[in-house]
Amino acid sequence: MTHIVVVITPGYLPEQSDPANGTYAFAYHVSIENQGDETAQLISRHWLITDGNAHTKEVRGPGVVGEQPVLTPGQSHRYTSGVTLDTTVGTMEGSYQMVLDSGEAFDVPIPAVLLSVPGAVH
Repeated sequence: MTHIVVVITPGYLPEQSDPANGTYAFAYHVSIENQGDETAQLISRHWLITDGNAHTKEVRGPGVVGEQPVLTPGQSHRYTSGVTLDTTVGTMEGSYQMVLDSGEAFDVPIPAVLLSVPGAVH
């Protein structure tokens, strides 16, 4: 059985933000763990990034941060990336496209993650 668990931890980057010009930078730390019993490779990603004004950017591309990691059962892959918003609050959600050694492809859904400047959400 295939079971991939994704955990995302976002953080605001004040040193890379420019609130006077409406730019807010966020990092997100990702952990992808194969809790299944088959080897799987992450092939591509799909993100929907929505700011506080309901403007959505769609991001698609191969792998994550230039890699297409292969995860054997019990193995995990971690990486950090970033995103900028035009508002103090937003969300990101999407999916990773994976392929098993058998050639079977499947998507791993990623639920919405809140991106928020400290104090912007009560």
